[in-house]
Amino acid sequence: MTESHRDAEDRGLDYSTAPHVPVAAPAQSPRWIAPVALLLSLLAVAAAGWSLFKPAPNADAKPAVFTATAVDDPKAAACKAAALVASGVMRQSQVNLGVEPAALETVAANTRLAMTGGALYLRDTVPSNTPPELAEPIATLATQLQDAAQYFLVGQTSNDPEQAGRLDAAGQTTAKIADLCK
Repeated sequence: MTESHRDAEDRGLDYSTAPHVPVAAPAQSPRWIAPVALLLSLLAVAAAGWSLFKPAPNADAKPAVFTATAVDDPKAAACKAAALVASGVMRQSQVNLGVEPAALETVAANTRLAMTGGALYLRDTVPSNTPPELAEPIATLATQLQDAAQYFLVGQTSNDPEQAGRLDAAGQTTAKIADLCK
């Protein structure tokens, strides 16, 4: 028995003799809701199908950003980018903050950052119309910097023969680019 029935009995009311009153049926939904819902679901299916079958965007494609120099003189723009990267890597790797472990790790971290950032900068900045004889060593340098930085990140030092070879190769490529940019 529910609490409201108990309250009614306490007041002397008897529901057993009350006539049964049917509960009113809920109001019917308007007839237009089902067709609208169907239309919306068909539109959603069409949008999903379109996104499934449309050509995928090329994730590697980057919009070309050309400055006046890059368009007018792609060799000068490429040489400027390569010189900037070489200067940044050299500067960060030659800093002397002392012999404390934290100081040495700081220099190493800045060197890795300069190498990684320099590789990305070269790939993003060197104009696509750079002469092939210059574009190829610049692309090689970008890969060499990225490889060396990654091996530094996993703990190799410049004293490791493999890493020393990578660094020497990057130095030779940098010298070749400098010669081509004269």
